[in-house]
Amino acid sequence: MQKERREFFKSTAALGVGLLAFTPGVAAWAKEEKEKNVTAVEDLMREHGALNRILLIYDEVSLRLDKKKEFDPEQLKKSATIIQNFIQGYHEKLEEDFVFPRLMKANQLTDLVPVLKSQHEAGRTLTSSILSYANTKSLKNNDERDKLKTAMQSFVRMYRAHESREDTVLFPAFKNVVGDKEYHQLGEKFEEREHQLFGKNGFENIVGQIEDVEKDLGIYDLKQYSPRL
Repeated sequence: MQKERREFFKSTAALGVGLLAFTPGVAAWAKEEKEKNVTAVEDLMREHGALNRILLIYDEVSLRLDKKKEFDPEQLKKSATIIQNFIQGYHEKLEEDFVFPRLMKANQLTDLVPVLKSQHEAGRTLTSSILSYANTKSLKNNDERDKLKTAMQSFVRMYRAHESREDTVLFPAFKNVVGDKEYHQLGEKFEEREHQLFGKNGFENIVGQIEDVEKDLGIYDLKQYSPRL
């Protein structure tokens, strides 16, 4: 269906008939279709936005551990599971399968890419630790509480640096390495894989799950992050 729509746009532009200008319904449909298209880098960067929201959840849980305040460990487990399945099992696999190899083949960022890849591995180890301690029994054990807090803080520290370097260095270089045609094809491939793994509204559903955790922890309202001036 999408292929047919793309061919429709191409043929309309080639003929120069101005069909969209004279057909309001079609024009509205065309605008909607254009807004739906997410490029490869846009896809990866909005997933970083989801990751950042979980980093804020980890910050909140770490603070509660410090202050010995209660929280539902199931909400932490849910957050770490999103990291494991969506970020590490999907997002990072896209980078490892499509982004890193193209840069290495082009002899670009050959010092940065191996570091990013090793941090992916470290992140998976930390996530396994967080999941193993995200339970009521571990929270009652001082040693395991400390290990949980250390794992979360290490994860947050590494990934804030990691994703900022990808957004500002890796992704722009990747976009320059691949041609326009391949870049467009990769955007479609990323979306196709997301739908296969998480359903048609995969990203939106993941964000919804994150919002549920934020609301349970009382950190959903953005205004609370504003400074008191």
